[in-house]
Parts: sequence; C-alpha cells; structure tokens
Amino acid sequence: MSFNVIIPARMASSRLHGKPLLTIQGQPMIYWTWRQAIKSGAERVVVTTESEQVKQVCEDFGAEVCLTGDHHQSGTERIAEVVDLLRIGDNQILVNLQGDEPMLPPELIQQLANALSHRHDVFMATLCEPIERVEDVFNPNIVKVSRNLEHFAINFSRAPLPWARDEFSGEHKSLPASWPYQRHIGLYAYRAGFVKRYVGWPECGLEQVEKLEQLRVLWYGERILVEQAFMDAGLGVDTQEQLDRVRQLLKPV
Repeated sequence: MSFNVIIPARMASSRLHGKPLLTIQGQPMIYWTWRQAIKSGAERVVVTTESEQVKQVCEDFGAEVCLTGDHHQSGTERIAEVVDLLRIGDNQILVNLQGDEPMLPPELIQQLANALSHRHDVFMATLCEPIERVEDVFNPNIVKVSRNLEHFAINFSRAPLPWARDEFSGEHKSLPASWPYQRHIGLYAYRAGFVKRYVGWPECGLEQVEKLEQLRVLWYGERILVEQAFMDAGLGVDTQEQLDRVRQLLKPV
C-alpha cells in the first residue's frame, strides 16, 4: 500500500496564533506531528504552509515543505494546491494529518490509509473514537460524529448531537445507553483526484457556521467512511489548556 502524508500547518490560527511553532519540550509542535507521520510508513511526508517562517523551521529539522498561498480556508483546500504543485496523481492516497496532532499514533495513519485502499467505491475516510464523559459531548472543541449502519457519516457537529431528550433534560446529565457518542479524530484520507473535486464546490452554510470543512462533502452528497480507531488517538491542540496538557504528556526527544 502506497500513501503520502500531507501536514497543513497554518500560522494564523484563530485560537492559538502561531500554533505550529509553539514549543513542546524544546521542539516546535509541527516537529512532533511530522515525526509521527515519518513513523507511519508513508512513501512521502510533506508539510504545507503559507508561512516562510514555518517553512524554514521545518526544513531545518529535515522535513520536505511545500509553500502555498495564504488564501485557503481549510487544510483540504491547501492540500489541493499541493496536489497541483507536486503533480500528484489522481489515484494516490493522501492522508491529511493536521499540524496540531503531535500525539497521534502512526498506527492510526496506517489504519486510515489501509481502509481507503481497500474500498475503491469510497473516496474519503476518517476516524472516530468513543466519548466516555458527558462533559465532552457538550464541549464545542470536541467534534461529534454520527454514523449509519455502514459506518458512513450522517453528520459532524460541535453541538451535542444527537440530543438525548431524557438524559439531557435535567440538571444532572448523563450519557444514554442507547447511543454511542463518538469523537471525530481530525485525520482524513482521500484520493488526490477527490481533493480537486472538493475545491470545485462552493463553501456551504453548514461549513461556515460550524467551521468544519468535512461538512462540505456531505452537503454535496458525497460519502465519508468513518472507521473506529483501534487505539487511543492522543490529544490534539486547539486550546491553551490542551497545549499545557500535551506539554506534560510528551517526553523530551
């Protein structure tokens, strides 16, 4: 199985500006994410960024970097430019590993690429893991995903969807026994040709409201396969609190 990993690393994060270069145990965050990708067995790992500063830092630790424009609204749009610049073939499997996932195990990158390689009727796939605390269902920084019987996505939302009418109506909320809430893991795989189709679709209202790029795919009637991750995905970094926690968990190089 052949696949490439593309790591979008944007400096202008709305919640943590300069996120790729924030340090964890003396190394920039993007280094830790790149290191996990290198361990995945990918044929090629490319960091893509709009920032000359990020480009220089990544090249200093040995990463391949593709500099793109600063107009992109999502990592997938940035990857579409990479596909053109690097002339990646339409059938090549790409794994989009967001630059703020310094703890994501390389085994999950392999799992996702493998899932897509065995489904020629599917053009995009992602991962999920169980939510075990009711507080996480109400946390807007944790994206919830609902799947159908065939494990294709029904919806993604920052809101507590589906709404458990009985369990959420009182003061003391609890998880319903009848529904397994799932956290969406910010890792995508797609064939390069599909990325070109994606950027040809206008941005949709749901995507604009939720700030979730994958909703554009569902809006235009395409399917997203959502596999259950077979191991813990680790902690991504969206907030200062999460960054502080990752700094405690990761060991020095």
